[in-house]
Amino acid sequence: MRQPIIPFSALLGQETMQAALLVNAVDPGIGGVLIRGQKGTGKSTAARALASLLPPLEVIPGCPYHCPPDAPEQMHDGCRDRFDAGETFAPAKLPTPFIDLPLSASEDRLVGTLHLGKTLETGERHFEPGLLAAANRGILYVDEVNLLPDHLVDLLLDAAVSGINLVEREGMQVSHPARFLLVGTMNPEEGDLRPQFLDRFALCVEVAGLQDPDLRREVVLRRLAFDQDPASFQETWQEQELGLAQQLITARRQLQAVAIPEEVLDQAVTLTTAARVQGHRADLALIRTARALAALLDRPAIGPMELAEAARLVLPHRLERSVASGSESLGAQITSLLETHLSLENDPGGPEEIAPDTLYYMDEDIEFPGSAAAGVSLFTHLKKKRLSAPSPLQKPST
Repeated sequence: MRQPIIPFSALLGQETMQAALLVNAVDPGIGGVLIRGQKGTGKSTAARALASLLPPLEVIPGCPYHCPPDAPEQMHDGCRDRFDAGETFAPAKLPTPFIDLPLSASEDRLVGTLHLGKTLETGERHFEPGLLAAANRGILYVDEVNLLPDHLVDLLLDAAVSGINLVEREGMQVSHPARFLLVGTMNPEEGDLRPQFLDRFALCVEVAGLQDPDLRREVVLRRLAFDQDPASFQETWQEQELGLAQQLITARRQLQAVAIPEEVLDQAVTLTTAARVQGHRADLALIRTARALAALLDRPAIGPMELAEAARLVLPHRLERSVASGSESLGAQITSLLETHLSLENDPGGPEEIAPDTLYYMDEDIEFPGSAAAGVSLFTHLKKKRLSAPSPLQKPST
């Protein structure tokens, strides 16, 4: 029996975390997100809610790697051989996988096991897939990733970056696709990740308990309503969930068509150079994140505004090891960098304005994630789009 999940749209006060998850859902190639914060701030709830928001997969029936039936370049060797031999596949539907990696997991449980004895007996490689196979085309969630043994973190991040899991034992090797959205969470009070691992998470966000009494009260009321009647609570938020799910599908389709202007690329490189980050991961993450955000915003090209929003997700955990110094907060340092190296005044894709009376109407009747977001343009756009679009629950008129 599947456990009921709080709708992604019903989360309150964690808009930055939600934005980081959404852009990774649009483009898993961004490289995952690390969510740092105290216990009870909605980290695992948000990750699980995202999985329920994503569309089901079309897979080859019986394939443990969830291979797509019509994309041979994404198939593992066994399915690819069948495809090349002319076999056609009747696709099966599968909910987007959400795989929870426990701290007690062994290396074999993570990457899979190559059984040498059975291989020698049968003359064929016998491989038992692990959690990386189960997470292919889905979400791999690691709670308290900072407490995971270093060698497992290394294997996990290698697969996340390459999209391939390679297992070698006694001169034999097996590889299979391992393309997943990596979500790691941690409580900094229990220790931090090693710097070499921290940098390999493309995005990083800090979450904390809400300080506004009215928002805290609303969080309690929503949780109590969900616990009392999960089905009714989910039905209340169904329209918002459908709208957001459709926006994700549209953004995925539009992603590769989003243009990257030369001046935006120059600005991204200038930002990372000024921040004195190590290597080039930050540059790539900055452009990919800005592109995914532009796709979610229905914009044809990346502008300075999308780049600025992306910088607030890409730079914090890298600034800590570079220009961070003195008593100035990381947020203030990033703001200073953006004000110095980006020009947002004339950005045609800048923050959208919504009339105050319209905002009142939306807050009361059309709740959407990020209603109180400051500086996160994504949710303002989604709210505005919800007002002008017909309900996704309504049937089109004939």
